[in-house]
Amino acid sequence: MSYATLALTLIFVLLPLLLSKTLNLGLEKDTIIATVRSTIQLLAVGYILKFVFDSNSFIYIFLMIVLMIFAATLNARKKGKAIKGITWKIALTLITVEFVTQSILLGLGIVPATAQYIIPISGMLIGNSMILSILFLNRFTAEIEANEDAIELVLSLGGTPKQAVHTQLRNAIRASMIPTIESQKTIGLVQLPGMMSGQIIGGADPVVAVQFQILIIFALLTSATISSILIGFLSYPTLFNDRMQLIHNSIQK
Repeated sequence: MSYATLALTLIFVLLPLLLSKTLNLGLEKDTIIATVRSTIQLLAVGYILKFVFDSNSFIYIFLMIVLMIFAATLNARKKGKAIKGITWKIALTLITVEFVTQSILLGLGIVPATAQYIIPISGMLIGNSMILSILFLNRFTAEIEANEDAIELVLSLGGTPKQAVHTQLRNAIRASMIPTIESQKTIGLVQLPGMMSGQIIGGADPVVAVQFQILIIFALLTSATISSILIGFLSYPTLFNDRMQLIHNSIQK
């Protein structure tokens, strides 16, 4: 695809801009910013990845993964700023997901230990974990705010903080995992995933492309589970003080 051909795809940006302007949605600025940022970021990453793939150095692979985790942490923490220490909690969650999944993939020899495999797979898993963290934080803070009286009632009856927020924590974990689980139910029927489609467009055997996509969806399920549960159990203790009392301003936006 030439840059001239790529420029024609701006039609897909102009249509949302036109509709936003017509319906007074007020999304024109955000749409333009998102378009410019995504274009610059992807082009820059394309050249960086070409260099990393050619060198195939584990130092560069490690630095790329660190960069992805850093960027994902900064983006996800915006939804949980009110939770004490949320930055390191998200970072630890993403690092754990990366360590567990790559240990299985590389340790069992499922994929080769090369940049062409490690970096794209890491990007998909870290990105999915980032989204799951955002979904969890949104739902969890809303659950706590809506059920402060019930939480305080459990505490007043001698319940522990974990018992007091058990229902809210469980609901938030379930809600954040549902999109991943539901998308996997219709994968291949309603949607053709990006990795599989990209390989097919690149000329790969469709069966081989499907095999790699199955690998990814299984890994995404693990990353979703670890992300939701770990960020949840790291976050809820900060809502209470040393006397096991709910801190009322701990989750206010």
